[in-house]
Amino acid sequence: MIVALLAFLACSTPETPAASAPAPAQEAPAKKAGARPKLDIPPPSDVAAAPADATVTGSGLASKVLTAGTGTEHPTAKDKVSVNYTGWTTDGAAFDSSTKRGKPATFGLGQVIAGWTEGVQLMVVGEKRRFWIPEELAYKGKAGKPAGMLVFDVELVEIIPAPKPIPAPDDVAAPSKGSKKTASGLAYRVLTKGTGKAHPTAESMVVVDYTGWNKAGEMFDSSVTRGKPASLSLGGVIPGWTEGVQLMVVGEKTRFWIPAALAYGDTPKRPGAPSGDLTFDVELKEIKAAGEGPKRGQLPIGTKAMKRPPGAEQKR
Repeated sequence: MIVALLAFLACSTPETPAASAPAPAQEAPAKKAGARPKLDIPPPSDVAAAPADATVTGSGLASKVLTAGTGTEHPTAKDKVSVNYTGWTTDGAAFDSSTKRGKPATFGLGQVIAGWTEGVQLMVVGEKRRFWIPEELAYKGKAGKPAGMLVFDVELVEIIPAPKPIPAPDDVAAPSKGSKKTASGLAYRVLTKGTGKAHPTAESMVVVDYTGWNKAGEMFDSSVTRGKPASLSLGGVIPGWTEGVQLMVVGEKTRFWIPAALAYGDTPKRPGAPSGDLTFDVELKEIKAAGEGPKRGQLPIGTKAMKRPPGAEQKR
């Protein structure tokens, strides 16, 4: 699903991965709902409506290439991009601009309004394009957000490819031979024996590397692709993790088949959470001493509580 996707094991609602710079449509705090900062940036002459030579997609997104690009690759919805941009409402009022700030914005294409997610995928590096984004692909009348159709001039500076997903194991759909099952229905199989002797408790802080797939073999989260182990509280994750990781010792790598009842259910209440039975490969790297790491209720899984990119639209 952040992203950024997104970290999936926290009991508290996580955010999507933080963008390293503000995404489109940033708004300064205002005293009155709907108030926008005034930026002294002249609008284009066609700000009120897309011209006849604009290209319109099936969704209603209109765009026009202003400067041809030098690249050949297009970003995907899972990639991050670095862009320069300015946004106006159709009355010609500028409401946000990375150009004015003097620094390109970097964000995941899955984190922003639908018009951006679709539109920037049409671009190549070096290209500058003007977008006319209808309200249903922008903020849909949300209070405090720019209203109506929005117009953006966007220059694609860089594409930052998303990490390639880790292929699912052959036995992702069901426990394989040699696996064990607990009374709760949790199935597991040790892949690599550990070097430690102590087991964590239900309240322990632990450091793990992990990858999770659904039964169709689609990876939905991985600390491995992020390149950083996750620190988490076993009292703050899904029941299958709380139970399963307690069976492990440091250095051990285990595959868990977690039934939906011990994960997020068949119809998750939390938007963006994976549904149904889940499979995880987990390596226990460290059991932290009491008092170390994030406390119960904080976001575990190696993520930081995110200040959502201004203007970002949660894609869930």
